[in-house]
Amino acid sequence: MDKPKSQKLDIIIPAFRGHSQNFLMVLDGISEEDALKRIEGRTNHIIWMIGNFLDMRYAMGNVLGLEEKFEFRQCFSEGKALDESFKYPTLEQLKKSFHHISPLVYNKLLEATDEDLDKAFPMGMNIDFFPENVLNFVGMCIGREDYLSGQIGLMRRILNYEGMKYNFDEEMKY
Repeated sequence: MDKPKSQKLDIIIPAFRGHSQNFLMVLDGISEEDALKRIEGRTNHIIWMIGNFLDMRYAMGNVLGLEEKFEFRQCFSEGKALDESFKYPTLEQLKKSFHHISPLVYNKLLEATDEDLDKAFPMGMNIDFFPENVLNFVGMCIGREDYLSGQIGLMRRILNYEGMKYNFDEEMKY
């Protein structure tokens, strides 16, 4: 396993790689048509969930110094609510974006120093037990990815797909 410069990321690195794997496995076999379905008009569709996941990846990269811009940001930035009037990108477009940003963010995580992670990063939460710094923002992004993968997994079952298979690809290095 790759070793980050900062020991503060020892738990984040395997989580990030695991989330990358989960992202691909939870989407395996989902059709473009089903990816846009909502349940009783009350849920987000899978495309929105994927876009939100990617918005987290791009935000994580940006806070770590990347200048990459998410091509579909206008649809998903900062957890923007699903808007039925939007023309959302396809699964394939979003997967392409995933494969673009993920290795870049992964390398930035490996390169981050304690000093980088301790930098203030205001999030407007104003919670005493939650220092607003880069490390905690990265942790929040990782937590959001977990949540979204679970939501997509639930949507798989609701849409009559098999549960996610854990077929990890150890050759994928991000």
